[in-house]
Amino acid sequence: MNLYSKKQKWKIALLIFALLLVSASLFLSNKIVSKVESREQERAEQWAGTIQKKVELVQLTNTTFSQLRDLERGKISLWIDATKEVSKESPLGVVTNYDFPLKIIKANKDIPVILLDGDQNVSGNINLDFDTSDIRAVHPVATKQEIRQFFNDSLVLLASQWEENNPPFTIEIYAGLFMTYYYFDSKAILKLEIERDSLISAFNRDLINNDGLIPVLLIDSDTKEIIGNNIDEYIVDSSNLDQYISQFELANEPILIDFNNEKTSTLYYDDSTELKQLQYFPYIQFMVIGLFALIGYLIFSTFRKAEQNQVWAGMAKETAHQLGTPLSSLMAWVQLLETQGVDSSVTMEMQKDVDRLEKVTDRFSKIGSGAKLDSQNLGETVENVISYLRPRISDKVEVTINVDELAIAKHNASLIEWVVENICKNAVDAMKGVGHLEINVVKSDNWVFIDIKDNGKGIPSKQLKTIFEPGFSTKSRGWGLGLSLVKRIVKEYHKGNVVVLESQINVGTVFRVSIPIENKS
Repeated sequence: MNLYSKKQKWKIALLIFALLLVSASLFLSNKIVSKVESREQERAEQWAGTIQKKVELVQLTNTTFSQLRDLERGKISLWIDATKEVSKESPLGVVTNYDFPLKIIKANKDIPVILLDGDQNVSGNINLDFDTSDIRAVHPVATKQEIRQFFNDSLVLLASQWEENNPPFTIEIYAGLFMTYYYFDSKAILKLEIERDSLISAFNRDLINNDGLIPVLLIDSDTKEIIGNNIDEYIVDSSNLDQYISQFELANEPILIDFNNEKTSTLYYDDSTELKQLQYFPYIQFMVIGLFALIGYLIFSTFRKAEQNQVWAGMAKETAHQLGTPLSSLMAWVQLLETQGVDSSVTMEMQKDVDRLEKVTDRFSKIGSGAKLDSQNLGETVENVISYLRPRISDKVEVTINVDELAIAKHNASLIEWVVENICKNAVDAMKGVGHLEINVVKSDNWVFIDIKDNGKGIPSKQLKTIFEPGFSTKSRGWGLGLSLVKRIVKEYHKGNVVVLESQINVGTVFRVSIPIENKS
């Protein structure tokens, strides 16, 4: 029966099931992350399209303004011609009809005009949104003449400012008399300009500087000028622009925006903070779950080991107790046979078996309790157990033993004999009662090694890690506890180690038991 093999199969099956669960969870998490990433990319593309539409709208508005200004300039030119026509002197005896030019003059109700002569003196004005009463409010104690002068100076200054946006008209009214007409945009155009500026401001605020959007960086493709960004963590300027561009290019492919005015811009964008956190969340989750699983495993493993130790100790002590009564009876029967003159060789062999049973009882009684370790020759202990085993194993098994006389180490002779006996019996079974068994006891600097070599069938490499586990057995009967006891005795009671030093199929196996010279328990 191989209980450990079945347990291993269950462990492997559970491990595979856990890996499948982890893989499925990671697959679903990555699928969700991929969907979120695709949606963010769609949002970035929609955002780029919105920018393009907004800019096209602004460009259309600017074109409309240019056309409106051309129309107003034409209206002012017509208005000036009408004014000039009305100002002409009619020939004597001819009555001139001024209805049409007067109609044109009266039609101008919203374009402000200032008329200056050649000496920059104010000759007239129309459609201004202030007058001398506004000057009076600023200079309440000034005279009328001073108020008029302040007003005229203001008009001259205002005319010079208008000239920057709208070229004035200079007309020869009479021979040698030139008048200059300065004009500005009408109130309708000014109102539209305010609306346009508000539109551009909203564009900058709602799109480029939108904190709720994924991190974006809008760059002029030709000049590399930063048009806008919403990266608040650091200031983006020419010193670190290339760094951000490289970072964003690694995250997502940039989007090219054509503004249809021979200018293009490039939109670089990064994954949102939430998406980055979502990408790492499954791994953090599994690390936490794995940590809890590890802690739980260690706790339950400790409890299980403690429970096993209690079972081992209880079973061993009960075995020792049960052996005590028949052992006492056997000792009495041997003594009786000796008094009745039975052949001494018979009673001698019986006494050896009785002594052996006493040792077995002593071994079981030590399980679960502290074993006394004595500093003595480990080679003698091994020789004692081999001398007992020789007549009890097949005659076809050749046994050789080599002992270092200086191999002195602290050990419990009874327990070490049990260790060597178990390994040797397994070796004889592996050789099927025919072969060579070699035992070497060698001393090194800090250890004494007991090497037990056989030329049996060997141990498959896949079983080397499991042979010392409870329940492992290659025989059809048995509980698979021999090597498990060997490991427990060597490691727990002697602080040593037991390993398969070498094993080859159909060649043989070498077991090594290592006992420290000075036990530090």
